[in-house]
Amino acid sequence: MEALIEWARGPAFIFSLTFMVLGLARHLLLTLWESARVIRRAGDRDIPYKQVFQATAKWLFPLDKLRHEVVFSVTSVVFHAAILVVPVLLAGHIKLLAATLGFSWPALPGVAADALTIVAVVTAIAIVIQRGTARATRQLSRIQDYLLPLIVALPFASGFLVMHPTWSPVSFELMLFVHVMSANLVLVLMPLTKLSHAVMLPSVQLVSELGWRWPVDSGSAVGVALGKESDPV
Repeated sequence: MEALIEWARGPAFIFSLTFMVLGLARHLLLTLWESARVIRRAGDRDIPYKQVFQATAKWLFPLDKLRHEVVFSVTSVVFHAAILVVPVLLAGHIKLLAATLGFSWPALPGVAADALTIVAVVTAIAIVIQRGTARATRQLSRIQDYLLPLIVALPFASGFLVMHPTWSPVSFELMLFVHVMSANLVLVLMPLTKLSHAVMLPSVQLVSELGWRWPVDSGSAVGVALGKESDPV
């Protein structure tokens, strides 16, 4: 088991991290490239960047949505905050990264880390339940919408049991292996699933705005494609 743990923390982690970084970088670069191409070809290049920024901020900090979908919105915001804060500010993670990076940063107190970890797991389950019980979201949801929150919660649940081995139903070594491999799985899934919104969300509103900036000759091209080029507009 020790050999498996070392493999999971070594080659498997390096592969997963590299796959995530390259995959997300590809998403980001393709988005920037296509956005620049659309702007060059756009008939109207007067992009309301201030409005785009404001719309993006509303998605990043959905205060307006909290008034209409209070429970789901609060659950989602808290879930995202917890899964972002805990991995970065957990003392054990900082210690491991410091050995590689050569520097460290302040860690969360143990009690706070435990509380946020529990919050991450509970809100992940709550999101799945809310998505399944609300008719509007249930009709739009796919299988990954139910599985992803639970997959993301697995490293947190297993990590909590690693930190509290007396509560674990299995051996410390097995739970540590589950924790590391589930975290590796999340890294691999980030560029392949909706988890990619971790880096793509800030560009969504800009891409949406650019989608309506048609090229000057787009009307003629559509007419040709439909075989209606000689018909009056």
